[in-house]
Amino acid sequence: MTARKDIEAITERIRERSRPGREAYLGRIAAAAGARANRAVLSCGNLAHGFAACGPSDKAALSGGGVPNLGIITAYNDMLSAHQPFESFPALIKQAARDAGGIAQVAGGVPAMCDGITQGQAGMELSLFSRDVIAMAAAIGLSHNMFDAAVYLGVCDKIVPGLVIAALTFGHLPAVFIPAGPMTSGLPNDEKAKVRQLYAEGKVGREELLQAESKSYHGPGTCTFYGTANSNQMLMEIMGLHLPGASFVNPGTKLRDALTREATERALAITALGNAYTPAGRMIDERSIVNGVVGLHATGGSTNHTIHLIAMAAAAGISLTWQDISDLSDAVPLLARVYPNGLADVNHFHAAGGMGFLIRELLDAGLLHEDVQTIWGEGLRAYAIEARLGADGTVEREAAPAKSGDEKVLAPATKPFQPTGGLRVLSGNLGHAVIKTSAVKPDRRIIEAPARVFDSQDGLNDAFKAGSLTGDFIAVIRFQGPKANGMPELHRLITILGILQDRGQRVALVTDGRMSGASGKVPAAIHVTPEALDGGPIGKVRDGDLMRLDAEAGTLELLVPAAELVLRAAAKPDLSANDFGMGRELFAGFRHMVGHADSGATVFAAA
Repeated sequence: MTARKDIEAITERIRERSRPGREAYLGRIAAAAGARANRAVLSCGNLAHGFAACGPSDKAALSGGGVPNLGIITAYNDMLSAHQPFESFPALIKQAARDAGGIAQVAGGVPAMCDGITQGQAGMELSLFSRDVIAMAAAIGLSHNMFDAAVYLGVCDKIVPGLVIAALTFGHLPAVFIPAGPMTSGLPNDEKAKVRQLYAEGKVGREELLQAESKSYHGPGTCTFYGTANSNQMLMEIMGLHLPGASFVNPGTKLRDALTREATERALAITALGNAYTPAGRMIDERSIVNGVVGLHATGGSTNHTIHLIAMAAAAGISLTWQDISDLSDAVPLLARVYPNGLADVNHFHAAGGMGFLIRELLDAGLLHEDVQTIWGEGLRAYAIEARLGADGTVEREAAPAKSGDEKVLAPATKPFQPTGGLRVLSGNLGHAVIKTSAVKPDRRIIEAPARVFDSQDGLNDAFKAGSLTGDFIAVIRFQGPKANGMPELHRLITILGILQDRGQRVALVTDGRMSGASGKVPAAIHVTPEALDGGPIGKVRDGDLMRLDAEAGTLELLVPAAELVLRAAAKPDLSANDFGMGRELFAGFRHMVGHADSGATVFAAA
């Protein structure tokens, strides 16, 4: 089945815009590809270093050059719940590779930080930049040229986008992404959010808050809300970089291990040494990128991907824009209600039919490109399945259920939760911004109110504690863009603004910073571009200025005469406190080089 005309038209627009960059990119990866194992070009001294620590049988296999070798890029650390399960994956992958007639080596590790730990802390100012560091760290591991394919072990917010950028930079190599899966369900996310609000109001203490948080985040695996980490997993499956049915199987289960072994076997099968060579850079094309955006809208996914998808696409020579994302949002219905867009978590989503049901519904509605390449090799229809553990311990697949297991969580395309996607682009005299509407009630999507201006989230927090945030207002938090301080997430603002909204005030947020993928409820125009430090008009907003945010019409306006706005001087705050501490001094070059949010907020010139 072909994609609908409107989806095809947007794809063609992206294809035409991207043609020069895409052709140059494909030329580069074609030049890097070869029929022989890459290590065959290494000198004897090079190769001896490359397998010095291997056992005798692996050395013999690698010496001949005819046995495929997988490079494992791992984001393992045992502090992050989502990445802790990866501790055992390399041994499992190595044994599965040997059993299948290949070799696997850990090519390198990449950093993995947790935005949940650094929320509101100085370390959060490294978070967005960590994506590009991850891409570079993966490149160092793969630069040894010992590998015929790469498998990537990563889950969370910046890790997967960084690994995708690396995989596409080494686009002549096949790439298979292997997830670890979500933790089992704990304290429901809405109950956790209530305790957070009570703590912010001083109605419960730190002990009660920590108890609630610990019951919610309680074991190995990805956090169960539908934030950036789980949006990553959705993207990898709908873009064909995961095995069918792999994304949301819990860690530590027999099915999870069987999927990891199968992913290893598939990575070996699609190298240039076999008959199903599937280089990542050719596999991921404009259609794959559009499929990812469609999935993001259909599930009400993370706003962070309005930045990450642009940077990921650019790594493959593809020019994706906010306007493309916005136009696709107009065409794609919302089919999932997972916290913060609903009360369910990702385990409930998976149990209701999960990715298989979602992909089948979107394909049947003509909202996805079916004729794409995937690591599975059979087009996207092969992903409309449920994965189960067979009696022999291998993975079995059957067709996705005809009906959702819970239509309050996962709806059919004929009865969507809303006719359009969960993200919109706003435009106006402040520039461009992004808003996530899927978790915002319709009667809260338009607000006209005076501005309350702050140059940090601490400023708003202090005003809240002082009781001065009265009446309706739009909070403007500026100097939070990538050039100013690395564009940290400002997630803790949602608790404060949520309390005020629950009290009956009409409030909204406008910022050149980011919000968490788990944010919702309060209308928030984020990623305002150009940012204040880059001459953006948001730097000219004053306390009391009337503003209008209209998420229905897609507008963000400062209601000040144009002539007056031109003459106003921009604010010039002291940002020196951003320069040092928690490693921030090491990232001064990144802050200097980084591009705009609407071009991926990356330091890489190709984007």
